[in-house]
Amino acid sequence: MNTLTSSTPEIVAVPRKRIDRYWLLVLPLLALLAVLYLFPLLRVLWLSFSVPQPGLQNYARFIDNASVHRVLWTTLRICSMTTVISVALGYAIAFAMVHVGPRQRMALFFGLLVPFWASVLIRAFSWLFLLGEQGLVNNTLMALGMTDEPLQLMRNPFGVVVGMVHFMIPYAVLPLYSNMKGIDPQLARASQGLGASAFLTFRKVYFPQTLPGIYGAGLLVFIFSLGFYVTPVILGGGRTVMVAEYISTQILQLVNWGSGAALASVLLMAIVAVLVALSRFINLRELFGAK
Repeated sequence: MNTLTSSTPEIVAVPRKRIDRYWLLVLPLLALLAVLYLFPLLRVLWLSFSVPQPGLQNYARFIDNASVHRVLWTTLRICSMTTVISVALGYAIAFAMVHVGPRQRMALFFGLLVPFWASVLIRAFSWLFLLGEQGLVNNTLMALGMTDEPLQLMRNPFGVVVGMVHFMIPYAVLPLYSNMKGIDPQLARASQGLGASAFLTFRKVYFPQTLPGIYGAGLLVFIFSLGFYVTPVILGGGRTVMVAEYISTQILQLVNWGSGAALASVLLMAIVAVLVALSRFINLRELFGAK
């Protein structure tokens, strides 16, 4: 009489000493990160509490400082607009990349990654020639008779947002494309096969599955936008001051290390607070691809 036996795979225990040796390989990297990132952050925090004298006076000044309030509000407003526009445009581009053929997808990828070959300084200056009073946009509008005089497209929030959106679109597209690529197309076909319209299928079936990509892209764009310096300086022209430019002015021009370090610390704590708040509603580990 034959008997069927089921064999279970044996679990091979890894010696603890071998695991400890693996950690030794990571120690140089951790030491490098500590030197390059952790130590400067601690140094900035120390300066915010110790210069010009120990205490909380650098932080207390922000409470009644109208210029700081204006800079923070400008930064929040511009970063929010940049995030919304970048994610909206990135969603459309990622959707097209998923649903076109290989050649068209390659062309879209090429057009998306070309800006990475130029520095942020060159990209910001290119917008000067496009949005200036004698730039391509104004000359075209006047040639078409749509305006009698050049429009003020720079040295205001509009120009800053345009430049920042141009820089941030790739960072919005890539998380969205990765998310959309993992959606099973059979779900949409099944929905339409059951009688749902294309719009209803998109709203009820497809769009909810892209929410993790939207959250990830929005978070990435917003956090990157908070630290923008070159683009607001060039396209803002000193009239649209964001927090990074204000910190630079405090440290490099006014030599006010304490206030500059304190504002930089506030910016860092704001980013951490955003991540902590989102972690209560979103699994950040899954959002950024951790299993």
